[in-house]
Amino acid sequence: MPLNTNRTNFIVGYFRQQIALTHRNYRLFTIGQGMSVTGTWIQRIAMIWLAYRMTNSPFILGLVGFSEQIPIFIIAPFAGVFADRWNKHRSLIRIESLAMVQAIFMGVLTFAGVIRIWHIIVLSLLLGVINAFEVPVRQSFVVDMVDGDKDALGNAIALNSTVFNLSRLIGPSLAGIMIAAVGESWCFMANALSYAIVVITLLLMHISTLPQDNIPGGQVVKKLKEGVRYVGRHQVMRALLIMLAIISFSNASFRTLAPVFAKNILHGNANTFGFLMSAAGVGAIIGAIFLTNHRSIKLLRRFVHYTGILLGISLICFGGSKWLWLSLIFMAAGGLAQMMHTACTNTLLQLYTDDDKRGRVMSFYAMSLQGTTPFGSFVSGSIADLIGGPWTMVIMGIFSLTGTLLLRSKIDEKSER
Repeated sequence: MPLNTNRTNFIVGYFRQQIALTHRNYRLFTIGQGMSVTGTWIQRIAMIWLAYRMTNSPFILGLVGFSEQIPIFIIAPFAGVFADRWNKHRSLIRIESLAMVQAIFMGVLTFAGVIRIWHIIVLSLLLGVINAFEVPVRQSFVVDMVDGDKDALGNAIALNSTVFNLSRLIGPSLAGIMIAAVGESWCFMANALSYAIVVITLLLMHISTLPQDNIPGGQVVKKLKEGVRYVGRHQVMRALLIMLAIISFSNASFRTLAPVFAKNILHGNANTFGFLMSAAGVGAIIGAIFLTNHRSIKLLRRFVHYTGILLGISLICFGGSKWLWLSLIFMAAGGLAQMMHTACTNTLLQLYTDDDKRGRVMSFYAMSLQGTTPFGSFVSGSIADLIGGPWTMVIMGIFSLTGTLLLRSKIDEKSER
């Protein structure tokens, strides 16, 4: 009985500390985001597995990943300008609706049995364009959902990471089960349903702090240059964004080559692939829960360094593993490192950024986080075609470690200014 009481008190105490959840709009966002990200992971796993099943080519896996993410690298900076000018609430509703249509197209083509690799690549490109606008708008919208409460902002970002990674745990597992039971097509339709839910939660929000699509004058390129100069002058932001780009580039090899390891190294199937991705989700959840109550700038800066090192070690060790249980441990460690690094960088950038520049800074964040991923996917897939998955992971791990160690002292010195 005392054990149950202590456990209950811990859970109640934990949720009382989540000050972001005192805001109704953020609670609605959390519900919708949880469903949407779960659906996104289901579709992502199904798409990767479908592409590999159709071609048995690591290069094609890299190409599919490249197609989905490259629009973010190209478009996100311009999208950030619009994020600072548009009504973010309305924009998110429209963007999520377009993503739902993309998922429906994937489902219909697969149901009809006419899906081809070029369909997957083109629809991945379309989703990438949608995401290029969605990420900066959503990230800069967080502060509005907590009514500008800066004390709740760091907690909101950490909670969002917790939700994302719970979905990252659930989604791949569901995808593995669904692929084996009913095929990839139902995975795409499940994602479409999840987007419908997030649109409903957005419609239920009452946002009073946003202008009604009040777009000030000024050219897009001029505003973009202004954002570039703003980040360039802020040495902490610049160093954080470069390190995030290195981490994201390296981490792309985990997702891109996981099917190769599941099938060829661990001699498994779609369920094995799902387990590997879910293990990364478990590690990420642990990191996200830990961060929800740690908002010190000094501590967050330290975590940025430590997690970059941990990711590099995890990549190297995963590349050398030939046992499922050991691979799951290294995937979990990599998931924890990547999530904590991303969330800490996000929080630090949001705290350092002026409100009128938030959309543009978040677009550079999206560029570093997701815009470098296609290059990581393409490079890791290409290298794996030449020398195999294990050595490719080792190379990516060394790259992550080197970049982190080179930038560590610079971030320390600049953060103290």
